[in-house]
Amino acid sequence: MLRKPLVLASIAVLFLGACHAPAETASTSSAAEPARRELVSERDRASYVVGLDLAKNVAPVKDEVDIEFVVQALRDAHAGKPTLLDPAQADAARQQFTQHLREQRERQQVALSAKNREAGAAFLATNANVQGVSTTASGLQYRVLRNASGPRPNAADTVRVNYIGSLLDGQSFENTYAIDHPASFALGQVMPGLGEAIRLMPVGAKYRFWLPAELAYAERGLPGQIEPNATLVFEIELLEIAGMSGGESAAARE
Repeated sequence: MLRKPLVLASIAVLFLGACHAPAETASTSSAAEPARRELVSERDRASYVVGLDLAKNVAPVKDEVDIEFVVQALRDAHAGKPTLLDPAQADAARQQFTQHLREQRERQQVALSAKNREAGAAFLATNANVQGVSTTASGLQYRVLRNASGPRPNAADTVRVNYIGSLLDGQSFENTYAIDHPASFALGQVMPGLGEAIRLMPVGAKYRFWLPAELAYAERGLPGQIEPNATLVFEIELLEIAGMSGGESAAARE
């Protein structure tokens, strides 16, 4: 999954003393790598931890920078030496680099979105022909894992459910069973596919649903968890409709 390089871009470029220096300057450097030192004192260990933290900050853009210039900028700044860029030049380089990362991320998102859309469409086309799978007019697909005779909720209801939300590759992003705490939410306040899905279920039933991207998070995805245009899988157990007993008949809702 894509991370957020733009969030850390400004941190990384603070250490770029000359990220736009001529390429031959970096390639002709033949200085031997310093010998590795042992950590002896508390100061040594603290210094090494600072370096590890800096490495984590630079990691999202590591393929975009020359680490030798990063180290050179750190040494120059730490020693109070004149830097290779004055403040105005540094600001210009920082803005240019940030813009480059933004455009790169946008291209990656567009490509990833198209890839997920195609993969989701192919999966759903095949899944629609699997025995026991039904498809609604919206494109939502479902399979009954355990049926029940309880009432079905409507769009204005609040429900209590246990569920597992996952991606097509099986990676789970939410699991109420794992935290031993069912979720409660109003059906009018969830993604369209999830609201439609739960309205199909009688209380006490357990279904598996496949939500096309347009019924889930669509092109925006969910940063850090769900990629753009991802098809989602939900296994849901409807425990209760708020304000109703589990024994009320489905006819009472009609």
